[in-house]
Amino acid sequence: MAKKKTKTKNNKKFNGQQSVNSAIKSICDIMRRSNCAGALQYVPELTWILFLRILDEQEEGERQRAQAVRAEFQPSFEAPYRWQDWAAPDGVKRKELCDGALGEFFGFVNNNLLPYLKGLKDIPNASPRQKVISEILSGVERVRVDTERNFLDVLDKVHEISSETVDDTHVFTLSQVYEGLLLKMGEKGNDGGQFFTPREVIRALVKAIAPKIGDTIYDPCCGTGGFLAQSYEYMAGRNNEKIKSARQLDTLKHNTFYGREKENLIYPIALANLILHGIDQPNLWHGNTLTGAAAYEGLFQSAPGMFDVIITNPPFGGKEGKDARTRFAYKTGSTQVLFLQHIIDSLKPGGRCGMVLDEGLLFRTNETAFVQTKRKLLDDCDLWCIVSLPGGVFTAAGAGVKTDLLFFTKGKSTEKIWYYDLSHLKIRKRIPLVQAHFDEFFKHLPKRSDSEYSWTIDITDKRNKAAKQAEPIKNKARKIQQQAAQWKEKLAELKKAKPCDKKAIDQADMQIKDLSKQARELTQKAEEIENAVYDLKAVNPNIAPPPPPPPPAKLLDMIEKKGKEITDALKILRSI
Repeated sequence: MAKKKTKTKNNKKFNGQQSVNSAIKSICDIMRRSNCAGALQYVPELTWILFLRILDEQEEGERQRAQAVRAEFQPSFEAPYRWQDWAAPDGVKRKELCDGALGEFFGFVNNNLLPYLKGLKDIPNASPRQKVISEILSGVERVRVDTERNFLDVLDKVHEISSETVDDTHVFTLSQVYEGLLLKMGEKGNDGGQFFTPREVIRALVKAIAPKIGDTIYDPCCGTGGFLAQSYEYMAGRNNEKIKSARQLDTLKHNTFYGREKENLIYPIALANLILHGIDQPNLWHGNTLTGAAAYEGLFQSAPGMFDVIITNPPFGGKEGKDARTRFAYKTGSTQVLFLQHIIDSLKPGGRCGMVLDEGLLFRTNETAFVQTKRKLLDDCDLWCIVSLPGGVFTAAGAGVKTDLLFFTKGKSTEKIWYYDLSHLKIRKRIPLVQAHFDEFFKHLPKRSDSEYSWTIDITDKRNKAAKQAEPIKNKARKIQQQAAQWKEKLAELKKAKPCDKKAIDQADMQIKDLSKQARELTQKAEEIENAVYDLKAVNPNIAPPPPPPPPAKLLDMIEKKGKEITDALKILRSI
């Protein structure tokens, strides 16, 4: 094949997140011109390439540290399948392949390397890391890049990214390199927004829930793994400063983070993201959370039945089939409602949850399953906070829905809900949501104090008032139902009587229908009063509502007046 110059030493230094993102962009540019047009094509391709690069560096460091203390080290894979053999510019296998015939490099990658990596989970006594490697490569059949020259260009640029070249005084961790790649998936038009939650929303949720070492963390629809990765960073601290012992570190890396993801393309990306963040054993289940249908559950076998912490963002606006609905107490096709039921059931007593929710679910009281699920939430959990997010937070990711953050703890019913309102903020592409927007929220959160943008709703009082208001209506409905029952008995007697009094029968039948209708309407009215308690939408009482529109007649007068002013102004302009 055509020779490609190799470099034995890389002197390039990345001294900030922007320079790292620029490097990732240059790699993506090569892939876009190489048969990978959209982010959902080149991100999965670059995922496994970048993963193998960074994993090779991690394992080389582990080997050197083990050698220093004369400990045994078992690599995940051997030559010539290590990055340093086949992908590094000075790799022995790479030089051999580049000196060979055209197509030999792709032949090795497609026919030898990829099958070897995908088969690691099947070797005897496969390590957790080897199983993860196999799953990350599970959906890769062949290299998507169109030519060997373009592929080698990608390998060279990826090889430049290492712990030696990324200045960690400016870039938090090497995993931030991957963050820049995942951001591409969240951009509008890239079709990946459904798997991507803005990072500032994730950070706010994690900070408010404050997971601690020893907690089990679960995301039932983990997407690219952002909530789990951020939880790890929060719990470990910068440079692992919050970790006090080797045992704590081992717990954090192996027995803390659990998740589920349905999409074939996204599942390996989540695994790679978590590994690159330092989670050695990401316990992820591949399959449909709501139906229970598993594609691969080998990494999830040690998962507990319930969890200490759930942090998640269920998909907006989805609809589920019968195979999902039948598994839940309250039947509905709404994906978010079913996920909320799953979350409540998956929390331990005392467990806490922070989640993103479509605001439509909060205010809808016209569907039985919505009301039943929210009633269960308030009965089984203490819903202690709702944050109304600004409109436009998810617009960049391709979703225009208005969203809220919910925080609740299982094991005690809700008495009061503290609300915080951020909906007044104007979020645009050039004015994104930033951490500073949450500063006042975190200032008031410890005492849940009232302010211009925060207030408290007494749910117990609302329930009592609704019950008191509905009770006389329900009593009246019951009395009418009793009257209808008496008429039914009378109708039965009339039908038995000889001779048959058809006029009396028709009169009784009409009376039954009329009374039954009255009872139904009254019962429905009482239910609407009681169900109104479960309209949980944030409505800030400290902000005056907009004035009502003027009556039609006045509106017409205003239009006519403005029209006359315009006509007069035009006459003046024409006379000049």
